Amino acid sequence: MRTIRLRLADNGMAAAAAAAFVLAAFGLAACTATPPALAPQVSLAAPTKPPDEDMSPAALREHQRILAAYGGAYNDPRLQSMIEQTVDHLVAASERPDLHYKVTMLNSQSINAFALPTGQLYVTRGLVALANDESELASVLAHEMGHVIARHAAIREEQARQTALVNRVVSDVISDPEEGALALAKSKLALASFSRAQEFEADAIGIGIASRAGYDPYGAVRFLTSMEHNAELKPQQSGAAIDPRAPDFLSSHPATPERITNALANARQVGAPSTYAGRDKTAYLSGIDGIVFGEDPSEGFVRGRRFLHPRLGFTFTAPEGFTLDNTAQAVLGVKHGGGQALRLDVVRVPAEQTLAAYLTSGWIENIDAATVEDVTINGFAGATAAAKGDQWDFRLYAIRFGSDVYRFIFAAKHRTPEIDRVFRESVGTFRRMSLAEIEGAKPLRLQVVTVGSGDTVEKLAGRMAVADRQLERFRVLNGLEAGARLKSGSEVKIVVE
Repeated sequence: MRTIRLRLADNGMAAAAAAAFVLAAFGLAACTATPPALAPQVSLAAPTKPPDEDMSPAALREHQRILAAYGGAYNDPRLQSMIEQTVDHLVAASERPDLHYKVTMLNSQSINAFALPTGQLYVTRGLVALANDESELASVLAHEMGHVIARHAAIREEQARQTALVNRVVSDVISDPEEGALALAKSKLALASFSRAQEFEADAIGIGIASRAGYDPYGAVRFLTSMEHNAELKPQQSGAAIDPRAPDFLSSHPATPERITNALANARQVGAPSTYAGRDKTAYLSGIDGIVFGEDPSEGFVRGRRFLHPRLGFTFTAPEGFTLDNTAQAVLGVKHGGGQALRLDVVRVPAEQTLAAYLTSGWIENIDAATVEDVTINGFAGATAAAKGDQWDFRLYAIRFGSDVYRFIFAAKHRTPEIDRVFRESVGTFRRMSLAEIEGAKPLRLQVVTVGSGDTVEKLAGRMAVADRQLERFRVLNGLEAGARLKSGSEVKIVVE
């Protein structure tokens, strides 16, 4: 998830859509054959390096969009060299050794990788940090090469065009909402099933490539297992119990347990696990030692319930019980147990337009005009109002900070005066960061440590500089199952300040 770096928000967003977006944002980031479509943005990041001259204009535009969405490239020459060498080994063993690939490591904590049909490969530093040896990383890169070799992007584009046609027919022709929704659902389901088949095919191609290149084919099984365990650490999307392993048939990816089962079957066709006992873990861990972990402070980051953006110079604290997530579109929050959510984003509002007038300008529907009032938040001019959707009630705040306006959208299933008070107190924490706070905002990093004779999983997990669930996060980070013990002299990853 990246920052409010900041993306111009959709001024036509309806109240119900705002809540849906807030709640839907807490899914697992997974491989995609092509990256998601991105909204227009205002990028405050440092300029990226000049693009490759051999890129076509279309590929260049896509490349720049990806860099903008994922925090730019992560510049670590040693790590970049390790990844490129892995790609070279895989290409030589692939069905298409004539294809040329260029890999970009993205400065994002999300666990994601994808490929463009031009041979551009992208992998996030979050994914690189989660892997525990070169075979695990190779399984991901080979999977993406499988998408390119099988021309999945071109096939999906044609399928997407068919779905878009159905969308237009539904909106232009069908007047019955229920009939239209059914037609739309069927088209999406067809596209999802098609994509799931592609993911399984890419897994099979990738495992074959990796094994021929000399990598452990079981690396895919291990990494997919780590992804599954990492998904279980994600906050729930609502108050209802959600099984993170349950398949989402309208998503573009098969549920991880299915992929693990298929990956295991494919690996067994290559050889028994014992054949690959000597994994080169030490060299890989040496390569990722010191990598930034989690969010990059230059793009804003979360520390417990607090969000800080040192480069833009502001901070705020979410209400008690909220879990925050920093995405490419906004800072999002969901309350444990469900029923409440929040969103913070930024827009440009003309200086001559009052914030009260902005709140009623139509960017969100069903504003209660009687609730609009001017407020002052820690010396900053602001305005607030209430709005009501079909299933959610909203409390809105707009705060002018410098040349931008920051928008807080608080959503509650049933908004009460007490909930309003809690929301107001949270907005009241929005303030300018001190110089000391800005200078002290450092990224978390991975540190590779050697297990001592007296070290246990619990002891080393206690050294993790994370806000919660230290033990579970240590196990996930190191690919350890519950009950696993550490071997003296082995190496593990921990998160340090």
